[in-house]
Formats: sequence, structure tokens, C-alpha cells
Amino acid sequence: MRQHTLRNFYLGGLPTIYGIPLKYVFLVTLVVQNSALVLTMRYSRIQPGPRYLGTTAVALSELLKCFICLGIHVHRKRSQPDHRQAPTLSAEANPSNQADDYSIPLWIDGSRAPKIALWALVAFLYSLQNNLQFVAASHLHAATFQVTYQCKILTTALFTVTLLRRRLSARKWFSLVILTAGVAWVQIPSSSTAASKQQGDDLAGITAVAGACICSGLAGVCFEKVLKEPQQSSIWKRNVQLSAGCFPMALAAAYCWDRQAIRKDGFFQGYSPVVLATVGVQAAGGLIVALVIKYADNISKGFATSISIILSTAASIFLFDFVPTIHFLCGSILVLLATYLYSQPDAPKVAATVLPLYRQKVLR
Repeated sequence: MRQHTLRNFYLGGLPTIYGIPLKYVFLVTLVVQNSALVLTMRYSRIQPGPRYLGTTAVALSELLKCFICLGIHVHRKRSQPDHRQAPTLSAEANPSNQADDYSIPLWIDGSRAPKIALWALVAFLYSLQNNLQFVAASHLHAATFQVTYQCKILTTALFTVTLLRRRLSARKWFSLVILTAGVAWVQIPSSSTAASKQQGDDLAGITAVAGACICSGLAGVCFEKVLKEPQQSSIWKRNVQLSAGCFPMALAAAYCWDRQAIRKDGFFQGYSPVVLATVGVQAAGGLIVALVIKYADNISKGFATSISIILSTAASIFLFDFVPTIHFLCGSILVLLATYLYSQPDAPKVAATVLPLYRQKVLR
């Protein structure tokens, strides 16, 4: 029974696992992953002892993500009735040129230079985003980081309008205004927070979050275009290609920014079980988001994001002695409201619904 259920999942058959729709499974997983990532990342940056290098953690997470996706891709193909072809990493190895075979062209169909440039841009942006997240987690409370990071909705919307030429409804623009106001309200300091200064620099943390939001919005729009292009390829193959591009960039960033520290104390300096858990959760994040994009919708994703914010805030109160101010609570409510409004589907246009019915009556 278990093999049959998992086989349906890997082969893209019935979209369920043990009778539960994949949509809800991945959304719950997304809530847990979002909450766990910000909490483990924050705790790993403030725990006593030598601090690990965030750049090395990003490189390790990309390598782990690549191996996970490659393993799932190979297992998925071996589960099919016909799996005579051996897995390769070359585009010429498959003369039949099937979209979802064993081969994984790491250079993305090398004859098309624009696609190579697009994938290189996505890989660079995701690597930079992940590094900026570690910087932000070093300077901001987990709850503040989680709420402020929702500005990626704003950047994604702006890049969607400018790059994909899509139109946003008045309600979506209004929700973006509410989101901006909520995030700004969260950043208002109070006398209590000024008296008890947290570990880190607020300005550096906010700057890092802003950069991560810009990278997330641009990379998300580009990756969505690749995932939903006419040529249907396995989502696991796509993530192998993406991780294979992100890993060398993340590794180069580690040796560029922290070369002296790596030479002195090694690549894995400061690593602990909490750090390894952070790496694992971050590696799973990209996979879960890709699956949510494929199987769920924006409404459900918005609810999942809202729930993760609430869970992160509640956990920060107990784990990090975080005291939410009135500004933080009001701003968080605005962010949750904006997330809900933005995820709602647009009402059908009158011209698309009323006019066809009117024409039918005229013809009769």
C-alpha cells in the first residue's frame, strides 16, 4: 500500500499521499519549514561559542538540495515500467530528446544562450538571498525578521508587473500599500526595546532583509517563468539544474568573503547540530516552495505564510524572550491582512461574464 501510494506521487499520478491531497501536505510542510527556518537560523547565530560562517552554510545547503533532488529524480525514473536508460548529466546522451528522461542537462540545452543567462541569474539571486538571510538573522529577532521578510510579496508584485507585463487589480495594489505600512510599523522602536538593546545592528538587519526581498522577488518571477514554460520537465530535474548552478556561486562567495577565516579555522568551523539542522531546513525550503507553486494556489500559500508568522512570533516569545510591542502587534496584523487580501482571486470582469450572456439572449 505504501509503495503504491508513493509510486503515484513520484509518477505524477493521483495527487495524494495516503488519501491526503498533495496541496494540503505541502502547505502544512511549508508552514513548518518557514517557522523552523527562522527560529533555527536565529538560534544558531546567537548561541554561545564560536560562530559558524553563513556563507559555508549556504553552499552546504545547495549541495544537499542538489543530491536530494537528484536522488528523487533517479528513484522516480526507476519506478517507471521502462527505465532501461542509465542516468546521465548530458544533453547529448538522450537522442530521443524527451523532456522528462534520465538526462539532466546542467547547461540547460546549451544552444540557447538566453536560457543559460536566465538560469545563471536565478542561481546568483538565490545564492545572494540565502546569504542575506543569515546576515539578517544575526541582527534581528526571529519574529521581526519573519514579518519584515514579507516585503518579498511587494517586490514580487513589482517585478511581475514590470517583467511579466501582468496587471494587478485595485485590491492587490491596496493590499501592497497595507503591507508596506505594516512592515514600516513593525520597525518603529519603543522605549523598552531601546533600553534593552538586542544582539546585532537593526540597520544592518533591515538592509539585509531588503536585499533578500529584492532577490526573492526577481528570482521568483524568473523561476516561475522557467517552471511553467511549455516544455514540461520534472520539477526535480529543474531543482537539480538550479542547485548545480547555485552551489559553485555559493562556494565562490564563501571563499571570496570568508577566505581568511576558512584558512584559519576550516570550512566547518562553529558547526553544531543546530547549524546542521538549519542547513537541512534551508535546503528543504526551495523544494517545498517549488512543490507549492506546482500543486497549490496563492490563496492557500497566503494562509500558510500567515500561520507561519504567528507561529514564529509565539515561539520567539518563549525561546528568545521576545516582547512584542504595540507597534509590532499592529504592524503584524496589517501584514497578515495584506497577505490575505493579496492572495484572494480577482473578481471576473463584467465584460467576460455579462456580455456573453447578453449576446445569447439577443441571438435567441
